[in-house]
Amino acid sequence: MSSINFVTCHDGFTLNDLVSYARKHNEANGEDNRDGISENCSENNGLEDPTDDPKIEEIRLRQIKNFLVTLFVSRGVPMLLGGDEFRRTQHGNNNAYCQDNEISWYDWRLAEQNADLVRFVTRLITLRKQHPVLRAERFYSDSDILWYGIEGGPPEWHGRENQIGCLIHEEPKPLCLLFNGALHPSRFALPASTVAWQVIVDTTKACPEDIPDRGCGRKLDNNVVLLGRSAMILSCSD
Repeated sequence: MSSINFVTCHDGFTLNDLVSYARKHNEANGEDNRDGISENCSENNGLEDPTDDPKIEEIRLRQIKNFLVTLFVSRGVPMLLGGDEFRRTQHGNNNAYCQDNEISWYDWRLAEQNADLVRFVTRLITLRKQHPVLRAERFYSDSDILWYGIEGGPPEWHGRENQIGCLIHEEPKPLCLLFNGALHPSRFALPASTVAWQVIVDTTKACPEDIPDRGCGRKLDNNVVLLGRSAMILSCSD
Protein backbone atom coordinates (compact mmCIF):
# COMPACT_ATOMS: atom_id res chain seq x y z
CA MET A 1 0.00 0.00 0.00
CA SER A 2 1.41 3.41 -0.97
CA SER A 3 0.33 6.79 -2.24
CA ILE A 4 0.89 9.34 -4.99
CA ASN A 5 2.57 12.35 -3.36
CA PHE A 6 2.70 15.83 -4.82
CA VAL A 7 2.84 19.48 -3.83
CA THR A 8 1.68 21.01 -7.11
CA CYS A 9 0.07 19.63 -10.27
CA HIS A 10 -1.17 20.91 -13.64
CA ASP A 11 -4.12 22.63 -11.94
CA GLY A 12 -3.32 25.45 -9.52
CA PHE A 13 -0.12 27.32 -8.79
CA THR A 14 3.33 26.22 -9.86
CA LEU A 15 5.74 25.68 -6.99
CA ASN A 16 7.39 29.06 -7.61
CA ASP A 17 4.01 30.81 -7.56
CA LEU A 18 2.96 28.94 -4.43
CA VAL A 19 5.62 30.87 -2.51
CA SER A 20 5.31 34.12 -4.49
CA TYR A 21 1.58 34.93 -4.53
CA ALA A 22 -0.92 35.06 -1.70
CA ARG A 23 -3.87 35.06 -4.10
CA LYS A 24 -4.64 34.03 -7.66
CA HIS A 25 -4.19 36.45 -10.57
CA ASN A 26 -6.41 35.11 -13.35
CA GLU A 27 -7.50 38.45 -14.80
CA ALA A 28 -6.10 37.54 -18.22
CA ASN A 29 -8.57 34.63 -18.43
CA GLY A 30 -11.42 37.07 -19.07
CA GLU A 31 -13.66 35.99 -16.17
CA ASP A 32 -12.92 38.88 -13.78
CA ASN A 33 -10.67 36.61 -11.71
CA ARG A 34 -13.63 34.44 -10.70
CA ASP A 35 -12.26 31.23 -12.23
CA GLY A 36 -9.75 28.99 -10.54
CA ILE A 37 -9.69 27.95 -6.91
CA SER A 38 -9.16 30.64 -4.29
CA GLU A 39 -7.95 28.31 -1.52
CA ASN A 40 -4.36 27.87 -2.64
CA CYS A 41 -2.58 27.58 0.75
CA SER A 42 0.00 29.94 -0.72
CA GLU A 43 2.07 32.83 0.61
CA ASN A 44 3.94 35.66 -1.09
CA ASN A 45 6.60 35.96 1.64
CA GLY A 46 6.58 39.73 1.59
CA LEU A 47 5.47 40.97 -1.83
CA GLU A 48 2.70 40.03 -4.24
CA ASP A 49 4.92 40.03 -7.32
CA PRO A 50 8.30 38.96 -8.66
CA THR A 51 11.03 40.83 -6.82
CA ASP A 52 14.75 41.41 -6.69
CA ASP A 53 14.65 41.85 -2.91
CA PRO A 54 17.32 39.38 -1.71
CA LYS A 55 15.61 38.69 1.62
CA ILE A 56 12.30 37.80 -0.02
CA GLU A 57 14.05 35.72 -2.66
CA GLU A 58 16.01 33.88 0.03
CA ILE A 59 12.90 32.76 1.93
CA ARG A 60 11.06 31.89 -1.28
CA LEU A 61 13.88 29.66 -2.45
CA ARG A 62 14.15 28.07 0.99
CA GLN A 63 10.43 27.32 1.00
CA ILE A 64 10.71 25.77 -2.45
CA LYS A 65 13.53 23.54 -1.18
CA ASN A 66 11.49 22.65 1.92
CA PHE A 67 8.58 21.50 -0.25
CA LEU A 68 10.90 19.49 -2.48
CA VAL A 69 12.61 17.79 0.47
CA THR A 70 9.25 16.85 1.95
CA LEU A 71 8.14 15.41 -1.38
CA PHE A 72 11.22 13.28 -2.02
CA VAL A 73 11.56 11.81 1.47
CA SER A 74 7.89 10.79 1.58
CA ARG A 75 7.12 7.14 0.95
CA GLY A 76 5.01 6.58 -2.11
CA VAL A 77 5.33 7.77 -5.70
CA PRO A 78 6.62 11.37 -5.94
CA MET A 79 4.96 13.47 -8.65
CA LEU A 80 6.87 16.60 -9.66
CA LEU A 81 5.17 19.22 -11.82
CA GLY A 82 7.35 19.90 -14.87
CA GLY A 83 9.24 23.15 -14.48
CA ASP A 84 9.07 23.26 -10.69
CA GLU A 85 12.71 22.16 -10.69
CA PHE A 86 13.70 25.49 -12.23
CA ARG A 87 11.01 27.85 -10.84
CA ARG A 88 8.63 27.94 -13.77
CA THR A 89 6.00 30.63 -13.22
CA GLN A 90 2.52 31.38 -14.52
CA HIS A 91 2.69 34.83 -12.92
CA GLY A 92 0.08 33.99 -10.33
CA ASN A 93 -2.42 32.45 -12.75
CA ASN A 94 -3.71 29.19 -11.27
CA ASN A 95 -6.05 28.27 -14.14
CA ALA A 96 -3.98 28.82 -17.27
CA TYR A 97 -5.63 26.20 -19.49
CA CYS A 98 -6.85 28.96 -21.84
CA GLN A 99 -3.50 30.74 -22.17
CA ASP A 100 -1.43 29.70 -25.19
CA ASN A 101 1.20 32.35 -24.56
CA GLU A 102 3.97 33.33 -22.13
CA ILE A 103 1.70 32.63 -19.17
CA SER A 104 1.58 28.88 -19.80
CA TRP A 105 4.67 28.34 -21.95
CA TYR A 106 7.91 26.96 -20.54
CA ASP A 107 10.73 29.49 -20.45
CA TRP A 108 13.74 27.19 -20.65
CA ARG A 109 16.07 30.06 -19.84
CA LEU A 110 14.91 29.62 -16.25
CA ALA A 111 16.68 26.24 -16.17
CA GLU A 112 19.97 28.06 -16.73
CA GLN A 113 19.14 30.92 -14.37
CA ASN A 114 18.19 28.45 -11.62
CA ALA A 115 20.80 25.78 -12.31
CA ASP A 116 21.52 25.54 -8.56
CA LEU A 117 17.92 24.49 -7.90
CA VAL A 118 18.08 21.98 -10.76
CA ARG A 119 21.15 20.51 -9.07
CA PHE A 120 19.29 20.39 -5.75
CA VAL A 121 16.42 18.41 -7.27
CA THR A 122 18.82 16.10 -9.09
CA ARG A 123 20.65 15.38 -5.84
CA LEU A 124 17.37 14.75 -4.02
CA ILE A 125 16.46 12.14 -6.63
CA THR A 126 19.89 10.55 -6.18
CA LEU A 127 19.47 10.59 -2.39
CA ARG A 128 16.13 8.84 -2.71
CA LYS A 129 17.72 6.16 -4.90
CA GLN A 130 20.55 5.66 -2.39
CA HIS A 131 18.16 4.96 0.50
CA PRO A 132 15.70 2.14 -0.22
CA VAL A 133 13.92 2.89 3.06
CA LEU A 134 12.51 6.04 1.46
CA ARG A 135 11.13 4.05 -1.48
CA ALA A 136 9.49 1.16 0.33
CA GLU A 137 6.05 0.45 -1.13
CA ARG A 138 4.15 0.51 2.12
CA PHE A 139 3.39 3.02 4.83
CA TYR A 140 5.67 3.31 7.86
CA SER A 141 5.03 1.20 10.93
CA ASP A 142 6.04 2.10 14.48
CA SER A 143 9.11 -0.13 14.13
CA ASP A 144 10.28 1.79 11.05
CA ILE A 145 10.21 5.34 12.35
CA LEU A 146 10.46 7.27 15.61
CA TRP A 147 8.88 10.73 15.75
CA TYR A 148 10.05 13.27 18.33
CA GLY A 149 9.89 16.95 19.25
CA ILE A 150 12.64 19.55 19.49
CA GLU A 151 13.69 18.38 22.97
CA GLY A 152 13.79 14.73 22.03
CA GLY A 153 10.45 13.81 23.62
CA PRO A 154 7.11 13.13 21.92
CA PRO A 155 6.25 15.69 19.23
CA GLU A 156 3.51 18.28 19.60
CA TRP A 157 1.30 16.97 16.84
CA HIS A 158 -1.21 19.75 17.30
CA GLY A 159 1.28 22.54 17.96
CA ARG A 160 1.11 25.69 15.87
CA GLU A 161 4.79 25.91 14.98
CA ASN A 162 5.23 22.56 13.21
CA GLN A 163 8.61 21.63 14.69
CA ILE A 164 9.23 17.94 14.33
CA GLY A 165 11.94 15.38 13.81
CA CYS A 166 12.02 11.70 13.00
CA LEU A 167 14.52 8.85 13.07
CA ILE A 168 14.10 6.44 10.15
CA HIS A 169 15.63 3.05 10.83
CA GLU A 170 17.75 1.79 7.94
CA GLU A 171 20.73 -0.55 7.78
CA PRO A 172 23.58 0.11 8.00
CA LYS A 173 22.90 3.75 8.85
CA PRO A 174 19.68 5.44 9.98
CA LEU A 175 18.43 8.77 8.69
CA CYS A 176 17.31 11.72 10.79
CA LEU A 177 14.86 14.24 9.32
CA LEU A 178 14.29 17.64 10.95
CA PHE A 179 11.64 20.22 10.09
CA ASN A 180 11.26 23.67 11.62
CA GLY A 181 8.07 25.33 10.40
CA ALA A 182 8.34 28.16 12.94
CA LEU A 183 9.48 31.64 11.98
CA HIS A 184 12.27 31.58 14.56
CA PRO A 185 15.36 29.37 14.99
CA SER A 186 15.00 26.32 17.22
CA ARG A 187 17.49 23.90 18.75
CA PHE A 188 16.77 20.23 18.09
CA ALA A 189 18.12 17.43 20.24
CA LEU A 190 19.47 14.64 18.04
CA PRO A 191 18.81 10.93 18.53
CA ALA A 192 21.55 9.09 20.40
CA SER A 193 24.17 7.68 18.05
CA THR A 194 27.47 5.90 18.52
CA VAL A 195 28.99 8.21 15.87
CA ALA A 196 28.43 11.81 14.89
CA TRP A 197 25.58 12.82 12.63
CA GLN A 198 26.48 14.33 9.27
CA VAL A 199 24.38 16.91 7.41
CA ILE A 200 23.45 15.65 3.94
CA VAL A 201 20.68 18.19 3.17
CA ASP A 202 20.25 21.71 4.57
CA THR A 203 17.69 23.97 2.89
CA THR A 204 19.17 27.10 4.49
CA LYS A 205 22.45 26.74 2.62
CA ALA A 206 23.35 27.91 -0.85
CA CYS A 207 24.62 25.55 -3.53
CA PRO A 208 26.60 23.31 -3.16
CA GLU A 209 26.31 23.20 0.64
CA ASP A 210 22.53 22.65 0.47
CA ILE A 211 23.32 19.08 -0.64
CA PRO A 212 27.07 18.67 -0.24
CA ASP A 213 29.09 16.03 -2.03
CA ARG A 214 28.93 12.67 -0.31
CA GLY A 215 31.00 12.65 2.85
CA CYS A 216 31.54 16.43 2.82
CA GLY A 217 28.67 17.54 5.06
CA ARG A 218 29.47 19.06 8.44
CA LYS A 219 29.32 16.79 11.46
CA LEU A 220 27.11 17.25 14.54
CA ASP A 221 27.05 15.61 17.96
CA ASN A 222 24.10 16.13 20.27
CA ASN A 223 21.99 18.94 18.88
CA VAL A 224 21.61 21.39 16.03
CA VAL A 225 19.97 24.78 15.53
CA LEU A 226 17.58 24.99 12.61
CA LEU A 227 16.70 28.41 11.24
CA GLY A 228 13.04 29.27 10.91
CA ARG A 229 11.27 27.59 8.01
CA SER A 230 13.95 25.09 7.18
CA ALA A 231 14.55 21.39 6.82
CA MET A 232 17.59 19.19 7.33
CA ILE A 233 18.48 15.56 6.69
CA LEU A 234 21.22 13.84 8.66
CA SER A 235 22.99 10.53 8.27
CA CYS A 236 25.47 8.79 10.54
CA SER A 237 28.95 9.79 9.39
CA ASP A 238 31.49 7.28 8.08
